Amino acid sequence: EEEIDFLGDGQVQSRLTTVMNTLAETRAAARQGNLLREGMTVVIAGRPNAGKSTLLNALAGRDTAIVTDIPGTTRDILREHIQLDGLPLHIIDTAGLRDSNDAVEQEGIRRAWAEIEGADRILLLHDASQTFDEQEQDLLTQLGQAGPPITLVQNKIDLLTVDAVPVMVPGNAKNITEIAVSARSGTGLQTLREHLKACVGYEASGEGQFMARRRHLQALDSAQQHLENGQQQLQQYAAGELLAEDLRQAQQALGEITGEVSADELLGKIFSSFCIGK
Repeated sequence: EEEIDFLGDGQVQSRLTTVMNTLAETRAAARQGNLLREGMTVVIAGRPNAGKSTLLNALAGRDTAIVTDIPGTTRDILREHIQLDGLPLHIIDTAGLRDSNDAVEQEGIRRAWAEIEGADRILLLHDASQTFDEQEQDLLTQLGQAGPPITLVQNKIDLLTVDAVPVMVPGNAKNITEIAVSARSGTGLQTLREHLKACVGYEASGEGQFMARRRHLQALDSAQQHLENGQQQLQQYAAGELLAEDLRQAQQALGEITGEVSADELLGKIFSSFCIGK
């Protein structure tokens, strides 16, 4: 009979970590590929009269939004779908974020925050001709905690006689990039377009990209969750049999992408010719 070796908990943990790291890399590549395939959702946010609607019109190449000097003109969600060198981009203009007693404006602000939470990226507009005050610092911090990465767009630089005063980015507001533009004159817009393409890892050739569908992302997330659950079972309870069940569930989730997956493809690195034992 073939001799069966037993794999210690330390070796199981090591191999499980390797599998989880590989899956994390695959998930990241899949997210990038999904953005290339289905398009990135970009929400334009900021305080009233920062130039959000002007930027939407400039990126769309047409007058989609009404633009006035009256703060709070935009109260509902405006959507535009454009192409940047073949890359689909879903742009959403939102109501200005501020405290308001107007019921209609309050609803617009509520909808704006809902769009922000579901965005792939936020373009936070600041009127560069105005001081970046404490309220905007607080808004930047709130947006940083909302989750999506932020591009801080210093708009209206055509109104400046000197360079815009650098914005102090709060330490707890992460993933922030800063770009200076004039949505009205077009200055800096090409830089912004190139930045948006870079955010999704755009390459003109598209070679080597995993063009994932949304269901692929869901399957990968499910597999990751099962691996994390299994890791917890192993670390807290040394429950190898529960880990094995989570591994099988992860295998099944990946099978939704590739079709039937053999045990060796997912479990081979951990089991190989071993059995889990103490």
